[in-house]
Amino acid sequence: MVDYIVVGCGLAGIAFAETALQNGKSIRVFDNNSQQSSRVAGGLYNPVILKRFSEVWNAQEQITLLDSFYGNLEKKLEAKFDFKIPIYRKLFSVEEQNNWFQATDKIGLASFLSTKLVLKKYNGIDSPYNFGEVLQTGYVDTEALLVSYQNYLKSEGWFSAEIFEYESLIPNGDFIEYKDIKAKHIAFAEGFGMISNPYFGHLPLDGTKGELLIIKAPDLNLDVVVKTSVFILPLGNDLYKVGATYNWKDKTNLPTEEGKQELLENIKEILHCDFEIIEHLAGVRPTVKDRRPMVGTHPKHQNVHLLNGLGTRGVMLAPAMARDLFENIETGKPLDLAIDIKRFKKVQW
Repeated sequence: MVDYIVVGCGLAGIAFAETALQNGKSIRVFDNNSQQSSRVAGGLYNPVILKRFSEVWNAQEQITLLDSFYGNLEKKLEAKFDFKIPIYRKLFSVEEQNNWFQATDKIGLASFLSTKLVLKKYNGIDSPYNFGEVLQTGYVDTEALLVSYQNYLKSEGWFSAEIFEYESLIPNGDFIEYKDIKAKHIAFAEGFGMISNPYFGHLPLDGTKGELLIIKAPDLNLDVVVKTSVFILPLGNDLYKVGATYNWKDKTNLPTEEGKQELLENIKEILHCDFEIIEHLAGVRPTVKDRRPMVGTHPKHQNVHLLNGLGTRGVMLAPAMARDLFENIETGKPLDLAIDIKRFKKVQW
């Protein structure tokens, strides 16, 4: 018998699987690569909502935890995917400059916002009102993380690429059965794929499609992330990841001409240098209307659990939410009501 079956090997699934392993638990992981949001994500971790200059929920706790979580994973996997890099918010007016300075005095934001404007000029970007620098930021190369972690699981014999068949899952009180596997618990971390899950598919997951471009801009020479209506993230070799769009209607992983044109319009408002499109990516983020994750245990099956709804901040949220769910299962530590699926009181189980 294994301790945990984990369904899904995106950011949420990796975080939970690794948390279980770090605590001496045995696992089996299923992922059929049907969900693309973790793989094509921007991967940024940023403790500030830069549109309104406000703090991200529980930002400092999440930033502190992710630093050790991804750092330990890099050592374990002997791979590099966590990159510390400043985020510069381009300021568009004197009023925005004033708003920035006001935000630096707010409780909860002081440790994340520099009190000095960045005067540096970048070729191809006009910045007459300069930049505000966000601190404690970076990005995770999610593609590299997913590939490295799945290869690790495969090397240990803990990974299956088969489609998970819900009808073969039998909850049996103190344990669950899935085909020839018996497990104490199962944790579903399927992202937007949750809508097909008979145990949790009725919860109000509201997927949001996002599209990204990889562009090549030899004259840009950018060494930080620049954030305006989109972000521009340097990848090296004159390549940059640019995103992202938000589409609440289209629930497919297919890149669209509409999304590409929206990104191009936003890019051309910022960049005044030549560039070419190298790649166009898309995925559906698992978002929730109240902007909080979905974490918890099925009310009728004590060993069937959920870790989902990480939305646009999966890199930041995954380690903390995995820890919270694991501690809730193993020690009974209560979940924060803001993330507990019990908050959906109108749901009929």
